[in-house]
Amino acid sequence: MIGRGPSGKAARFFAAALFSASFSFAAALVLAASSAGAYPGGTPDFQTDVAPFCAACHSSVSVEALEGAGERADKELSANKHLASVLQGQGPYEKLSESERALLAQQLQAVEANSKVELIDFPPQVKAGDSFNVTVVVTGGAGPVVGVGLVDRAHRWYARPASAAGWTVVGAPTVIGPDGKPQNEWLEHRPQRLGRKITYVNVTGVASDAVAGKYGKSKVIYTLQAPDRAGDYPLVGMYLFGTEKATKLGSTEHPIYGKQPLGGYGGKSGRVRFTPPIVITVK
Repeated sequence: MIGRGPSGKAARFFAAALFSASFSFAAALVLAASSAGAYPGGTPDFQTDVAPFCAACHSSVSVEALEGAGERADKELSANKHLASVLQGQGPYEKLSESERALLAQQLQAVEANSKVELIDFPPQVKAGDSFNVTVVVTGGAGPVVGVGLVDRAHRWYARPASAAGWTVVGAPTVIGPDGKPQNEWLEHRPQRLGRKITYVNVTGVASDAVAGKYGKSKVIYTLQAPDRAGDYPLVGMYLFGTEKATKLGSTEHPIYGKQPLGGYGGKSGRVRFTPPIVITVK
C-alpha cells in the first residue's frame, strides 16, 4: 500500500517528482505562450489606459524622455540598450556574422528614424466643459501591432494617461489602420458595459520594410472633453513600436506565433517615442 514501508516512500517520491515535472512543463508552456504572444504582438488582452512605464523593455529614442534619471538615461537609449547588444553579438545576435550585425544595426536605425508620432488637429484653446477632437498620427513601426496613446507628459517613467491631467475621453477612439479603414476588433474586446472611453489603443495591420524603405501611416482620433476649471492643460501623444520585425535579419519565424523579433520578448528592440508636449488653454 502507498504510505507504508520503503515502497510507499518510493511511490510518494515518484508522485511528487511527476507532479513537479508536469507543473514545470505546464508553466513553461504558459511562459512560452505569453512571451511569444505578448508585447511583440501588441497587448491583445489589455484594453485599458496605459502609460509608457509598462514598456520597460523598450528603448528610448531621446534622453529628454528620461529627464532627471542621471546616468540611467544614457543606458535606456536605443544605441546603448539595444543596438550595442546587436553589434557586440550578445545573446541571440551571436548567430549573425559581424557584417550581418552591422547591417542589421543600420536597418534598425532606419526603422527608428522613420517611425514617428504627431499630434494634430487640436485647438489652442477651448471653453470649460466643451468637447473637441485631437488626432495622433503614427508612421512606421515594425508591426504587425503598435500602441498609441495620450499621456500628460513626454517622460518614460513619470507620464500618466491624459485623463490624469483633467481630460475626459468621450466615446471610443476612432482607429484608422494603414489601409485607411477603421478598426474595431481590439476595442471590442473591452466589454461595452465598461465603456470604451480609453486613452490607449492597438493599431493592427502595420508592416514596415527597412530595405525597401516602406513605412505606412495610421491614425487615432480622440474626442476629449475639457476640464470644468480654467487653466492650461498638457497633452502628449505616445507611440510604442517595435523595430526588428521590419527586417529579415532581425526576425524569426515561430511555428505557432509567426514572425517574432530575433531578440525575443524583453530583447529591448521596442521603442518609446513622444510628441512634443502641447498646452491647451481652457477658458
